[in-house]
Amino acid sequence: MPKLSISDAAEQLGVSREAIHNRIRRGSLQSVVENGVKLVIVDDEKSAQTVSRKMDNKKLPNQTDERYYKFLEEQNVKLQQKVETLEGETRTLRDQKERMLIEERIKIEKIYKEKDEQLKNIINAISSKFMLNSTKNDTQDELFEAEIEEKTDEESLENRRLISLNKYLKSGDFSKKKISKIKEKFQEKAKDDSRIITIGKKYYIDVQKYDYSDLM
Repeated sequence: MPKLSISDAAEQLGVSREAIHNRIRRGSLQSVVENGVKLVIVDDEKSAQTVSRKMDNKKLPNQTDERYYKFLEEQNVKLQQKVETLEGETRTLRDQKERMLIEERIKIEKIYKEKDEQLKNIINAISSKFMLNSTKNDTQDELFEAEIEEKTDEESLENRRLISLNKYLKSGDFSKKKISKIKEKFQEKAKDDSRIITIGKKYYIDVQKYDYSDLM
């Protein structure tokens, strides 16, 4: 059996110097002292087994690393496929959302267009009715004027002086805003002012007899 120094024995067995000393103390390794130097007696067979195990242990991590790297590559491929699938689904959902928004916008525009048409029809109807009522009122005023003028001779002189407020304002140079204010004043004073003659809902004035400048 060969005799090796502590350092050589540690290198051959693949352990530390401390491990060699521990084995000597436990008696698992034999040692001798020659010329003041402690030498370790190493069994060649055990040494060969130790070296073999050491080599196997070195190979094992490499094999493990290869399998681990292969596993990582497979997982990476799977993750890449999942990412591509999710990106495709995301594009599909985005396209669907855009189509829905376009369809909703078209529906809203159609609704507003229909509402605009309905509103126009309502305004036209109201305008037509207003014009009809205005014409009707003018006709009534004219008929009433004619009726007043056809009164008896006893009343004719006084009645011929009467003129409807509307007719008087139309014949004068008054703006629409001014006419509106004058009518409001007549409406406020009609009950208490003897100058204003009220027949039905119409006001009549006698400009030859009275002065209406305070109301005009």
